Amino acid sequence: MVGKYFDEWQVGDTLTHDIRRTVTETDNLLFTTMTHNPQPLHLDAEAAKASEFGQILVNGTFTFSLMVGLSVGDTTLGTLVANLGYDKLVMPKPVFIGDTLHATSEVIGLRESKSRPDAGIVTFLHEAVNQRDEVVCRCERSALLNKRPA
Repeated sequence: MVGKYFDEWQVGDTLTHDIRRTVTETDNLLFTTMTHNPQPLHLDAEAAKASEFGQILVNGTFTFSLMVGLSVGDTTLGTLVANLGYDKLVMPKPVFIGDTLHATSEVIGLRESKSRPDAGIVTFLHEAVNQRDEVVCRCERSALLNKRPA
């Protein structure tokens, strides 16, 4: 699993990433506490039970991070200079402990770097999808990628 160089991508390229991940209670607990997020919906089973969700809600920033992580092996592994930004982040459905997520990516933009002749910017549309085929997270990621070495 190796990422592609800038000049190997075309707008419209679409990938369904092979790696899937079932979210565990430990994932949610560790990520939430490591990031100092005291939200009871993520940490307090009784508070979560009394909420509209009726159970622990997985930390949305974990969901976002997992989605991007699931894509890296096929998109930018070994070719990335830097991630430049994440835009239009939405979480249309909640994620719960025990949900299994996979990710898809589509190239929605390509442009040469103005400051680096050996690199270009790829814009990906990433989506995380649960076992019920519901999109649970979506964003656009702009990544500065090296061009294939001469």
